[in-house]
Amino acid sequence: MSRTPQGQRASLDKQPHEVAAMFDGVAARYDLTNTVLSFGQDRLWRRATRAALGLLPGERVLDVGAGTGVSTQELAQSGAHAVGLDLSLGMLAAGRQARPEVPLLAGDALRLPFADASFDAVTISFALRNVTDTDAALRELARVTRPGGRLVVCEFSTPVNPAFRTVYLSYLMRSLPAVARAVASNPEAYVYLAESIRAWPDQAGLADRVGGAGWRRVAWRNLSGGIVALHRATRP
Repeated sequence: MSRTPQGQRASLDKQPHEVAAMFDGVAARYDLTNTVLSFGQDRLWRRATRAALGLLPGERVLDVGAGTGVSTQELAQSGAHAVGLDLSLGMLAAGRQARPEVPLLAGDALRLPFADASFDAVTISFALRNVTDTDAALRELARVTRPGGRLVVCEFSTPVNPAFRTVYLSYLMRSLPAVARAVASNPEAYVYLAESIRAWPDQAGLADRVGGAGWRRVAWRNLSGGIVALHRATRP
């Protein structure tokens, strides 16, 4: 898989090879950059995702779009058997070096390399935006989840306070790329990420997509004033 040249970023049509190459290019400092850009909130979001899944010791959970596996490592703290999967070989290589104890596999969210009903729970954090076909990915997540199993999508969303929303969007499009230039290994990638957040559905819009993909009991909870939302659902 090719590495994204410095200054190149994926386009919003989200071609898989472009997205994978872009993440290859930011892998080296990805976790640090996320912590800086989120003012440390990324740690709280990972803990909230684990709590929302309600994992029990011995259960199997799949973490799609796991990147370097920091989210997978968080899930494993529940005692569940957590497996991470990502499209970017660069991110996986960085994760295997940093967290050799975390099972990390290469794979596509649209063609998960697992049998039907393989997992008690599935989750995808800050990666559903980057999949070519959101609805197909949600259906594929349902396929590998056992009946009664749980889904949690942790994703950027729409702040609920109008004044805060204005400040947040200004940060996304102006300040975030500037901060990324100081800390990220490929700052242009964060321009794409900011644009993809702006183009993403709000909380109710994503809930409709989740329900339309066959999940039931869909609900969401806002984090950090709606900057992030946790969407929860159950496999019928």
